[in-house]
Order: sequence, then C-alpha cells, then structure tokens
Amino acid sequence: MPNASRNAVSSRNVRPSLTEADAVDIWIARWLKIRRRDLIQRYECDPRRLYEIWQEERFAGSRAKALELFQARFPYLSDRIDPGAHVRHSKAPHPDQLPLFS
Repeated sequence: MPNASRNAVSSRNVRPSLTEADAVDIWIARWLKIRRRDLIQRYECDPRRLYEIWQEERFAGSRAKALELFQARFPYLSDRIDPGAHVRHSKAPHPDQLPLFS
C-alpha cells in the first residue's frame, strides 16, 4: 500500500506537457537571455523540448507570435535581439578537413 500512495503523490507533481503559450514565453525568455537551465527548471521539461520549440518542430508559428508580443512589451529592445530561429551546428568534421587527420 505505501507504493500506491507514493505513486499518487508523484503523479500530482508531474507538470503537463508544454503548451503554445509556454512556447511563446520560451521564445521571449530566450531573447531576454534567460539561461537555458532556468527555463528547464521553470517548465520542468527535458532540454530537448526547448530545442524542439526553437527549431519550430513543435508549435510552428510560435516564434512569430512571440516576436509580435515581444515588440509590444519591449519596444526598446526590439532592435537588440536576433529573432531568428535556433540553428544547431553539426559537430561532425567537414569532409574537406578529413585529410588533415590522416
């Protein structure tokens, strides 16, 4: 019986999955230079969920909504941000560099 009560308590502490409103807030937080670690703690999510939002794999169009809201809330910061999508760079060596390692 103790396991049943433990499962009930832990299931109440589980945060529901991210919403589009969360995605908009995550974009704005990124432009405000909120640390990724702080976002992970705030939304209690896996870091991969943030990258899915920033690459617009989830919640497509959330960046445009966030940009519009950001410009309304922080018009004095609009020219100081890079509203572009997050781009991951491959860590694999470029094919032209492979002979350098032989």
